[in-house]
This record gives sequence, structure tokens and C-alpha cells, in this order.
Amino acid sequence: MKNWKPGVTGRALSRPLLALAAALLTLQPAHAQQPPNTAVNAGVVELSRGDVPVNVPLSGQAAASQSATIRPLVDGVITEIAYRPGQPIVKGTLLFQVDPRSYEAALASAKATLQSAEAALPAAKSALDRAERLVGSSVTQETLESARVTHAQAEATVAEAQASVLTAEINLARAQITSPIDGIPAVADVSVGDLVTSGQSDALTTITSLDPIYVDLNEASARMLQLRARMESGEMKPGDRIKVRITLENGQVFNGEGRLDSIGSVVSTTTGTRKVRFEFANAERRILPGMFVRAEMTLGTSQAILVPQLAATLQADGTLKIFTLGDDNTAQEAIVSSIGSTDNAWIVASGLEDGTRLIVDNLDRISNGVSINPVAVTISDTGVISDSQGGN
Repeated sequence: MKNWKPGVTGRALSRPLLALAAALLTLQPAHAQQPPNTAVNAGVVELSRGDVPVNVPLSGQAAASQSATIRPLVDGVITEIAYRPGQPIVKGTLLFQVDPRSYEAALASAKATLQSAEAALPAAKSALDRAERLVGSSVTQETLESARVTHAQAEATVAEAQASVLTAEINLARAQITSPIDGIPAVADVSVGDLVTSGQSDALTTITSLDPIYVDLNEASARMLQLRARMESGEMKPGDRIKVRITLENGQVFNGEGRLDSIGSVVSTTTGTRKVRFEFANAERRILPGMFVRAEMTLGTSQAILVPQLAATLQADGTLKIFTLGDDNTAQEAIVSSIGSTDNAWIVASGLEDGTRLIVDNLDRISNGVSINPVAVTISDTGVISDSQGGN
């Protein structure tokens, strides 16, 4: 067999086969034409361990510190609606007036009955005193007992009349429906002329107290146990008080610091979380009941390393994937766990050492073992990367 040499034509290669060979050469992958082991330029920062605040991101919902549903306690017709919806009121402010005339008449009748009972009491007392003095002479024992019964009945009649007066006064006072708390009243669900009844299920209005206001945050019970264990071991130092910062639905940070009110003693069977309630001053009424919020809770400080969030990929199981720079300037993939976050960084308590070099950019071009051309950079508080010489 004769050897085939490039440029020599013959029957061994037909024109269609030559065309196919040329096409395959044209379709070779681009990376095959690139020089091997090309280093990737990447920004690198050196990590160091220190005391850092432990912040835990949470979500929650606002709740009124007090809320009162207003219902009538007497029957009658509404003759006046005495408040303006949405305007702050104080405890005792008149809200609704029920027609008081029937209750005024009932009070007058009760007072008249009381006067009659009180008028009969002195005569019964005198008869009893006389019978006690004359018993055994001109008054029999039977007459004395009868006088005692008459006097006791007169006293009972007075007491009953006094109770009737008190009941009538209470009913008359209830004809004026007032606010039991300070707060903001809603629009009335009745109009002047409507008939209301005692104990009806339909509310007349609702009063909601907005200052202060509660924010209920949901924290995973497992993480609370982890944090408690770190505090008990001394790994984390608890702060003098737990601080929390609220971000509203529009992304605005609420200007105020919450005070811990209570920690729930029950774990939700559906979410595995415990409720942590904070109280906020809310004079400007920026937080409203039912509003969803995001929160950052500061629990204390821990000896840990801050890993910039832009250099870490959050995994489905909650761990962080990062790339560190090895001694041979190759990328080394690492999986670490955070105990919280602060500003633009994750807090990593274990798994990283002082002096570890962390790759912070060009992560989409990096995989385990890739050669790196390291560039020393710094990261600002807002997460902007710049080289150490001041360039961008």
C-alpha cells in the first residue's frame, strides 16, 4: 500500500469526503485554539478574624398594640356620631350617642322607688325599737318577731331600690358609647337613626392603637438553639439588649429601634419557627397593622470572619460556596456555613482561617483548580470593589 501524503489526489479520497473533512476542521471548538492554562484575572481580599456583630435576617408582620371592637351595651337608636374617622382620640372620647330618654326615665323611676323605700324604713325601725322595749309587758314575743321581720323587709327594699338606681345609672351612661383606649377610630358601620341592640354581633366601629406598635418576627427554632449554644459556649457574646432594624415594604429603613417585648414559648408545627415580638414607637404611623416587614436582628458579637456577600453563592441547604486562592494561585472551592449577616457580609465562625485569600469577582469564569492572576482589591461598605491602588 502506498502512503498518502497531503496535497496528493487520488481515488482513495473522493470530493465529498474532502468537503466533509474541511467542514470538521472549521467546526473545531474555539477553546481548542486558545492557549492552555490561561490564568484568570480576579480580585482577591485577605480575610481576618475579629469581633463582629451577629445579625439575623428575619421577616414578620406588624400588629396593633391594642385594638378594640366597639359594640353597644344597650338598646336604642343612634342619635349622634361624635368622632371623625382617622383622627386620633383618647380614652373616654365620645363615639356614639344612643337615645337616652328611656334610660333617663328609668333612672328617675328607680330614684323615686328608692325614696319611697327610704321613707318607710324609719317607721319600721321605730316599731322595732318600741317592741324591744315593751316586750314582756304590753308587747308579746310574737309582736316583737313581727316587728323585726317588717324592719328587715324595709331594709331589703331600700337595698333593692339602691341597686335599681345603680343599674339605671349604668344603662344611662352606656347610652354614651366612648372609646376604651387611645387610638385611631375607623369609619362607622352605622348611621344616625339606626337601631342597635345590646350585645349585637355587628360592630359599630374599631379603635386601633398605632403608637406604640408591635412587630412579630418569625425565627427558626433550630437557629435559636444554635445561637443559644454559641452563647453558652462563649463563642458568641450576647449584647446588652437585642436590637432590630426594620425595612418597610417600599424598601425604606424605619427610623427607630425596637424593644424586645416577648419571645413565644410555642414552635409552629407548620413552619418550625418561634414568634419574637418587638415594640416600636410609631408616632408618624409609618407602620400599620398587617404590614409585612423585613428585619435585621442583632443578637450580640462573635469571633468570626466576614465574607463579602458578593463573593459567596448561597446554596439550597443554606451553606455558602466560595473560592479561596491556594498557595499555587489556583482557585479552591470551599463550602462554609454562616451564623448570620452584617451589612454586606456573611458571618462565618468556623471553616476559614486568618489570612485566607478570598476571590471576590469573575466568579462566573472560575471553577475548582483554575489558575488565578490575583489582583489585590478592597470592598467598600456599600459593596463596591476597587483595587488597592485606588483604581476602580
